[in-house]
Amino acid sequence: MAASVSPFSGVLQLTDLDDYIGPSQDCIKPIKVDKKPGKTAAKIRIEDDGSYFQVNEDGESQKLEKAKITLNDCLACSGCITSAESVLITQQSHEELRKVLNANKMSDAASQKRVVISVSPQSRASLAARYKLAPLDTAKKLTGFFKKLGVHSVFDTTFSRSFSLLESQWEFVRRFRRRADDEGALPMLAAACPGWICYAEKTHGSFIIPYISTAKSPQQVMGSLVKGPFAERQCLRPGQIYHVAVMPCYDKKLEASRPDFFLQEHQTREVDCVITTGEVVKLLDQEGVSLPDVEPAPLDSISSSSAEEQLFGHAGGGSGGYLEHIFKHAAMELFGIRVDKLEYRPLRNKDFQEVTLEKDGQTLLRFALAYGFRNIQNLMQKLKRGKSPYHYVEVMACPSGCLNGGGQLRADGDAGRELLQQVERLYESVAPEGPDTNQAVSTLYEEWLGGPESERARRALHTRYHPVERTSTAGFNIKW
Repeated sequence: MAASVSPFSGVLQLTDLDDYIGPSQDCIKPIKVDKKPGKTAAKIRIEDDGSYFQVNEDGESQKLEKAKITLNDCLACSGCITSAESVLITQQSHEELRKVLNANKMSDAASQKRVVISVSPQSRASLAARYKLAPLDTAKKLTGFFKKLGVHSVFDTTFSRSFSLLESQWEFVRRFRRRADDEGALPMLAAACPGWICYAEKTHGSFIIPYISTAKSPQQVMGSLVKGPFAERQCLRPGQIYHVAVMPCYDKKLEASRPDFFLQEHQTREVDCVITTGEVVKLLDQEGVSLPDVEPAPLDSISSSSAEEQLFGHAGGGSGGYLEHIFKHAAMELFGIRVDKLEYRPLRNKDFQEVTLEKDGQTLLRFALAYGFRNIQNLMQKLKRGKSPYHYVEVMACPSGCLNGGGQLRADGDAGRELLQQVERLYESVAPEGPDTNQAVSTLYEEWLGGPESERARRALHTRYHPVERTSTAGFNIKW
């Protein structure tokens, strides 16, 4: 987190809004410093091992204690240390996955958990770049590695993202058609990024929530699929499945812990544990193996009992392609215009671009993507002033989007930029398939939900968001 401790108030102040809060870094408990006339404020020194020290003007240093935080405290704009919920970040880790797998080995078959892992295509691309493998080889070797550890099934969240994209495009059309009667209908804002959602709920609350799409993210759609039709097909109760998601983002741990995604009837979460791309590397290191050396295994399919022979992806960029799919669908559905290729126009920077649909000199649709918190804040200011011209915005907290998520594998300097470019190339090398042309998706819609846009589909594939009131805390506050 790019921040400094104010010598006057003891609060933590952000110095780089594009960074917001880097969830891969440790939070610290700042010490209040009373600055006296003629005295120099204390400074924070960060050691190579990540330890924080406060250094006063005499050169004396004091190690700062790391703060224990809960998942629901993470990214809390009203103060990082706010409550004492029982679910700690340590329960969302690769070590927790190991505990479950070890417990299975020591239990009889009847009491074992069925462990299911869902791998995001962004994480797969990052691992492929790290180990110099093709995406398909990476997927098969990951499947082989996890199954050797004791995992039962390994799925690709590209499949669940098809549901998220379809629900998003249908939701947009409904909103567009009622825009004259509903001031909160447009612009529709993407909801797949939990960092952005947390910021929206805790900073802009009830003002912004009506604009946010209600379609679940791919991670949570996969949770619904695993604890729903997959569990039924396996003749298991949802609580008998331990579902792990491999994600490019630490904030996905926060998303999985939301009360909205807890199945009260079955007393289980849709996603029990989230581990990052980097934590997969830790698991490999702990086992003393390198991914290229792992024996590959056939890919699992959540929609059938047969193995998948190849991977498929979605067009529209490394954050899921929400803008592109919704734009193309809306152009055809609302105006009868077929759009084969989108032309993006960069505005302030590559992380803020727009796309328009025009006919006879009239702008019919105006979409944008806004990545990174500086662009998000500019968007929020325009919305509050009633100056936003957009019908839809693909919002992502990380600069460069999900492929550059905080949980991805890193390199410094120029090597980091080259690594990101390689991850992008590998991600885009997977052949795209339209979600509305995927027969397995269509079949599952009918069998599980009674068809697209059904009331049952809306209950299973949509969620809601909640304004979070600011509270006075003994911790520190974020100043914007």
